Formats: sequence, C-alpha cells, structure tokens
Amino acid sequence: MTITDLRPTGEALELRERVRAFMEAHVYPNEPVLNREDDAADALVAELRARAKTEGLWAPHLPPEAGGSSGSFLVYAHLNEEIGRSIWGQLVFNCQAPDAGNGEILWHFGTEEQKQRFLEPLVSGDARSFFSMTEPEVPGSDPTTLRTRAVRDGDDWVIDGHKWFSSGAEGAAFGIVMAVTDPDADPHHRASQIIVPADTAGVDVVRAIPTMGHRGRGWTTHCEVRYTGVRVPVANTLGEVGDGFRIAQKRLGPGRIHHVMRWLGQMQRAFELMCTYALERETFGSPLADKQTVQNWIADSAAEIQACRLLTLDAAHKIDAGDEARVEVSLIKFYAARVLHDVIDRAVQTHGARGLTDETPLAGMLAMARGARIYDGPDEVHRMVVARRILKSFAAGDPWRFE
Repeated sequence: MTITDLRPTGEALELRERVRAFMEAHVYPNEPVLNREDDAADALVAELRARAKTEGLWAPHLPPEAGGSSGSFLVYAHLNEEIGRSIWGQLVFNCQAPDAGNGEILWHFGTEEQKQRFLEPLVSGDARSFFSMTEPEVPGSDPTTLRTRAVRDGDDWVIDGHKWFSSGAEGAAFGIVMAVTDPDADPHHRASQIIVPADTAGVDVVRAIPTMGHRGRGWTTHCEVRYTGVRVPVANTLGEVGDGFRIAQKRLGPGRIHHVMRWLGQMQRAFELMCTYALERETFGSPLADKQTVQNWIADSAAEIQACRLLTLDAAHKIDAGDEARVEVSLIKFYAARVLHDVIDRAVQTHGARGLTDETPLAGMLAMARGARIYDGPDEVHRMVVARRILKSFAAGDPWRFE
C-alpha cells in the first residue's frame, strides 16, 4: 500500500465530488435553519434527506445489497471529509450515529426477520434507533460491569435496568439494549444485545440530558431510559445469547472510526475558516496571518490534520481487507479527538470574540469537540489499549512493527 492507494479514484472520486456539491448547495446555506431544531428544521431535514436519496447519496456506510450506496470503509472515509464538515451532514445522508452502527450490526448479525422488521425501515429513513448500553451506576468504559438484567421467561426476555446517554432515544422506533443474561458466565459472556421496540410497555424515556448546555431534539438527544418489566421475544436477541460484548466490540470499532472520519471534515472546515480570517483581519497594522503565533497555529494544525487523515485512511484500508485494526482504531480515536479540539480552539482564538458567537460555526463545533474525548471510550482507555497490545507483542518476542 502507498499513499497513492489511499486517494479516491474513479467512482469513489466522482461520489465524493457529488457529496461536496450537495453539501455546498443544500446543507451549508441551511445550517441557520437546521440549528434551530424546531418543526421547520425537521421539515427541512426531511426535504434534504429525500433529495439525497433521489441523488443516490443515501446511507454510504452500507453496501447496496443492504440498501446503502457504498459499504467500503476507505470510500466512506473520503466521503466523510465532506459529510462531517457540518453536524447535519450525517443526518441528511442517513449515516448518523447511532443509527449507522445499529444498521451495521443488524446487517451482520441480524436474522432475516430482524432485518425486515428493524433494518429495512432504518436504512430507508422511515425510522430512527438508539443504542442503550451506558449506565449511570457503573463506568461506561467497562461494559463487563453492566447491571441491567434480562431474565428469560418462556419465549420472552423480561428486562429491568437503568441506562443513560442513550443517544437519539427521543422519538426513536427501537433501541438495541445491552443487558446481562447470564450473571454467572465469565465477564465477556454475561451480556446479550436485545432489540426493544420503543413503544413496549415498561420502556420509559425519562429525559433528554443536556450536554454542554445543549438539550437537543430527537436525533441530537442523549437520554436517560428506564426499563421496568419490559417483555420482548427471545427472537429479538442479536446473535447468540452471551454475544453482547463481542457484538459491542464489532459495533464500537467501526463506530469509533466513523466518528474520526467525520472529525476530519470538522478539522478541515475549522482550518479553512482560521486561514481565511487570518488573511482578512488586520491588527496592529498588519494581517493576523503575519503574526508568528498564528503562523505556528496554522502549521501545527496542517501537520496534525494530515497525520489524522493518513492514520484514518490506513485504518479504513485495513478494515476493508478484513483486519479489525483494533490498535489503529484506538490510536486514531484518542489522537484525533485531541487534534479536533486543538484545531477548532485555535480557529476560535484567531477569530477572537467573534469565534464565540453564532456568526461562524466554530462555537458549536468547539462545544461538541469536547465530548469527543469521552464518548465511545475515553482517551485514557484507548491509550491503555494501544500500550497493552504493543507491549504484549514485545513480551511475546515479536516487536511491534509500523506498517
């Protein structure tokens, strides 16, 4: 593999250009309306989603046989450099978290009945979903400590538990719930993933938890959810009983690289805003672009963004080849989260007080960037994973190779 191999070519390049044109024509100009998150915004989202589907830009995270338009991680990475530039891009193209990850595990682990009932409306855009794993009483970084229980009663599961940060639960049609089904099994085989329709008796979406001052609406919410005597068929189990942790790893790995792919777009947009404003804004008799500090910010940002791009494209290439790329995914997750924050923060600082206003997208981008170091595993856990796997190789007499 060479750097050239990681560049989009042929159909992938043409698809990226179409996504870019769509973003420029339909998403960026409409951000002020979309950001209001009201009825008018919902109507506009529906209009843009219909247009994206008509133009063949729909669900690029899934292959055509699943109802998507791509399915290649490498191609999807290139598309997300455009899609990720706006928070609304992923929703418009129906590749938003957590639905993208839920769609992938339904596609890979779902039965034909589950695919027909849950995956098809998800991919078609007729339904949204949520992923319900994190609990307030135990650390989200260690899913082996979950307390939510699913007890078998004949052909049903009866679920009782307390979750939070179930993103998008407000208005969703169903959730995928991680629950302990065998508390006596070893830690990595105690839990299962169970599909729970949101209108099932006992499912209570308690509240949308404001994060960084933002409550959200529908897709952008992070909800507290209680399950009290929730009864669903055992047939709603994803994969085999006890496979919950394994499936979670299969879901969260791609989910983490999906986030990083979108962050590449955020970084690049912030970088462009910083450079443009530095050339336009004069202070103390010369443009900001002439100041050494600003030049250092621009140089550091360019280097860090390109490093993130190549790390992400390399990981995507390996996943397409069948490698889980666990070290690579953990590495880019914590590294890109820091770069995302730093680049946006420099762009805000370059804009001065204007960077804190809604006259640019930077303030909203910065607020969201802080969460990147926590969700889907905090930085500290990913650093630990990377270090442990590298040291394990050395301890086995097989030094880690950079390739």
